[in-house]
Amino acid sequence: MTPRIGPIGPDIDLDEEEIRLADGSRLTEDAAEQIAERVLEQRRAGRPSLIGGKAHTPPLTVRVPPGVRSALEEIAQKQGRRLADVSREALDQYVARHR
Repeated sequence: MTPRIGPIGPDIDLDEEEIRLADGSRLTEDAAEQIAERVLEQRRAGRPSLIGGKAHTPPLTVRVPPGVRSALEEIAQKQGRRLADVSREALDQYVARHR
């Protein structure tokens, strides 16, 4: 959930008005731009695309019986892999067999 931010006030001319950051340095237009870029990158952060580049990989949620999940978790642990990776590989193999 995105936290709500209060109303945004009028623009500030950072060349005219002196604004200080938490470390005491002055906020400049360049610094404000860099901060904004970092914040946007953090908001876009997530799992890397499976198909490369910045293309979005659509998620898939499935429900499985507890025994199947436990077996997948055990396999993943033995292989030192994530549950999602083992599950994705199983689905890939299933699709390849049934195409």
